[in-house]
Amino acid sequence: MRAVLFDMDGTLVDSEKLWDISLTALYERHGGIMTPEVRASLVGGSAEDTIHTVYTDLGLALDPDAMAESIRWLHDYTGELFDGGLPWCDGARELLEALAAERTPMALVTNTQRQLTERALNSIGKHYFSVSVCGDEVPRGKPAPDAYRRAATLLGLEPAACLAVEDSVTGTAAAESAGCPVLVVPNDVEVPAGGRRAHVSSLSRIGVADLRQVYDRLSRGIGERSA
Repeated sequence: MRAVLFDMDGTLVDSEKLWDISLTALYERHGGIMTPEVRASLVGGSAEDTIHTVYTDLGLALDPDAMAESIRWLHDYTGELFDGGLPWCDGARELLEALAAERTPMALVTNTQRQLTERALNSIGKHYFSVSVCGDEVPRGKPAPDAYRRAATLLGLEPAACLAVEDSVTGTAAAESAGCPVLVVPNDVEVPAGGRRAHVSSLSRIGVADLRQVYDRLSRGIGERSA
C-alpha cells in the first residue's frame, strides 16, 4: 500500500446530511418533493448526473443553461452549509492523523466540484492530502474511473498500489474500475459485496496496520464474494 485515496462526502465527513438539506431545497424551489428513493440514487453522483436525475424526476425540460444554473444554485446553498462546519465521520480524522504521522501519501478524490471542495477542505484540513481531484477536473466523474486514475498519476503511482476508501456504490465502482482495491464504509446506502472490496461498518477502530492488512488481502485476490 503506497498511498490511500479517500472519498470525501459520507466517507470523511458526514456531509450527506447537508446535501439532504440543499437537495430538498432545490426540489422545493421547483415545486416538487424529493423521495427517499431518488435521494438514495444521488449519493456519490456527479453534479451533472445529479441535476439530470432531478430534472428528469421533476419533469423539467433538460435545458443546459437552466441545469447549469441549478448546479450553481445548489452548490452556493451547500457551500453556505459547509461554511458552518462539517461533522467528521467516526474515526476519520484519527485515521488521517495516523497516516500522516507515518507519512503515507493521501489523496482526496471526490465528485464534488473544486469550488465547493475547497470550502470543505477549510473544515477538513488541506494539509492531510498530497493531491486532490474533483469532479469538474476530469472528463467523467464517478462511477467512471477517471478521478481515481488521475489521483494515482499525480502521486506517481499505479492505481493498484493505492487503497481507496469509499462509502457509496458510485464511488466504489469508480475506484474498482480504476484498478484500486477498496475499503467500503457504507454511510446511508448499502454497498454490495465484491471481489476487490472489503467492508467495515466504521473507521472508528481502523488503524494503519488494518488498512495494510486489507490492502494485502485484496491485492492477493482474497476479497468478498458478491451476494
